[in-house]
Amino acid sequence: MPEWTTLLSYVLACVVIIIVPGPTVTVTIANSMKYGTRAGLLNVVGTQIGLITMIAVLALGLSAIVAGLGDVFDILRLAGAAYLIWLGVKLWRSDGNLGSIDTGSRKPRSFTLQGFFVIWSNPKALFFFGAFIPQFINPAGNTALQTVLYGVIFMTVATVFDGLYAVAAGRAGSWLSRGRIRVAERIAGTFLIGGGVWLALARR
Repeated sequence: MPEWTTLLSYVLACVVIIIVPGPTVTVTIANSMKYGTRAGLLNVVGTQIGLITMIAVLALGLSAIVAGLGDVFDILRLAGAAYLIWLGVKLWRSDGNLGSIDTGSRKPRSFTLQGFFVIWSNPKALFFFGAFIPQFINPAGNTALQTVLYGVIFMTVATVFDGLYAVAAGRAGSWLSRGRIRVAERIAGTFLIGGGVWLALARR
């Protein structure tokens, strides 16, 4: 079991990292504004499922194998970037229906899958885990168990803050007047396009 001072330092580091919006947060915000808070929270669920698989990869010691698949991950990263940009362009070209919460037109699992796809479209997250978590691991202890522990802590912090983003954006969408709907759509679209560009330019 890590010392409390180490755990506290790790939690604070996680908070600093997570509060800076990335591609997953941009998708959560955009969907929360357009489809409601529930859609954004389902994005968060998908993201957490993706993080579980990443933590499992690290705990099983497969990071070296993953590191050798750079070309595959580059293709996946660019596909994810194109997907985000496509969603952003759709919002920019929308006819102003953001104010109508229409989750019924999309199955809940589609938002979950979207969150999972976006987090895995950013393989930099996996390499980040591979570089970040080991800094807090005690080599004398069970490294796999410590990796899981630190991964769960990261997921918990991410769930809280990403959930807050979803709730705040969902409420903002529901409070919009008709005259401000187009502005909100373009803001959400810009978030998505910006996240796609960020992802496309990211380097491992």
